[in-house]
Amino acid sequence: MTMDTKNGSGRTTGRGIGLAAVRGLALALVSLPGAVLCFCLSLVSIALIPIGVGIVTTPYVLTGVRAFANARRVLAAEWGGVRIPPAYRPLPEDANPWARTFGMLRDPATWRDLRWLPVDMTAGFVTALLPAVLLLYPLEGFALAIGLWRVFPDGYWYGFVPVTGQASAFGAAALGLVLLFLAHFLTPRLLGVHFRLTRAVLTGGQRELAERVRVLTETRRDAVDTSAAELRRIERDLHDGAQARLVAVGMDLGTIEALLDKDPARAKELIAQARKSSVEALTELRELVRGIHPPVLAERGLGDAVRALALRLPVTTEVSVDLPGRAAAPVESAAYFAVSEVLTNAVKHSGADRIWVDLHRADGMLRATVTDNGKGGAVIGAGSGLTGVERRLGTFDGVLAVSSPAGGPTMVTMEIPCA
Repeated sequence: MTMDTKNGSGRTTGRGIGLAAVRGLALALVSLPGAVLCFCLSLVSIALIPIGVGIVTTPYVLTGVRAFANARRVLAAEWGGVRIPPAYRPLPEDANPWARTFGMLRDPATWRDLRWLPVDMTAGFVTALLPAVLLLYPLEGFALAIGLWRVFPDGYWYGFVPVTGQASAFGAAALGLVLLFLAHFLTPRLLGVHFRLTRAVLTGGQRELAERVRVLTETRRDAVDTSAAELRRIERDLHDGAQARLVAVGMDLGTIEALLDKDPARAKELIAQARKSSVEALTELRELVRGIHPPVLAERGLGDAVRALALRLPVTTEVSVDLPGRAAAPVESAAYFAVSEVLTNAVKHSGADRIWVDLHRADGMLRATVTDNGKGGAVIGAGSGLTGVERRLGTFDGVLAVSSPAGGPTMVTMEIPCA
């Protein structure tokens, strides 16, 4: 979904110009009200902290600000090819409102988000709107030349051209033609300026680099803790499940050996019981292996593994895959289990009757989008499974963005760098 502004000859295409203008207009219409709303709510909520109300509201408001910023990060990557990695400090899942409020306020990334909001509602709005203006404004000049100037009052200006008659209207059309020529080259680049401005504000210098190193250290620690927990789970499942059944099979075989001559009928019963126990142990081992690394993922890749996962869901699920090759095994595994967790959340909590999954790769990123038509209201944090997904992706420097307004739909976008 990256902005395709070049054809085979290296010249900007009309489709790329129009697409950049439409995307810029959409960004402008969203960035101004969204940034104003987030900024005002943040100021009010933080101002109410001394009287206690802000202690409760600030975590929710700042979570909304982060979701707004993360959505822009995703669009910057998909529409402009501009990478804006997040660097938020993780918060304990069981943190109380006081700890969550001041934990988020002590995070430098929070203040970068708050500094970005005024920039986004001013310079960001202008740079997003310019591609559409540069493409649409020339149409007014052409309309003036074909007679529209007659309905305008005397002294009307088109750019720097005063339109007083047909001759000056032709001058306006000439100016419009020049602007259209400039739009041919500048429109996609102006949209890139918007995203680079966003990156300049949301990322920083040496202090932010140090913060990034700290975040990576924490995500590595989370990965180590998760691996240790996974090993303990595997050991517990083996001990309580397959191992116990195999021990029972061994005991049954010993009893069968002793009963073969004395009580053949009883021996046959124990043989049937041992066969049943061995089948159950094999089933449990297969489920355990599937939980570690599904065979279909190793043999056929991420696309087929997600399709197989969708077939086991009780909700109608459509899977669209556009993956030209295989990613590294750890990346595929992380993407698979992240999609699996999001699908599980959708089935359990959304009330949806239809789910769409899209997998594609562009600009060195593996992107997975899960959309459902449920009731919405999904958020990162508050003990939700999305927190675990965010930490899993953070190990690979990945990004998680959630759009889930009340009433739905919910769209969860995940992306992981991959070669």
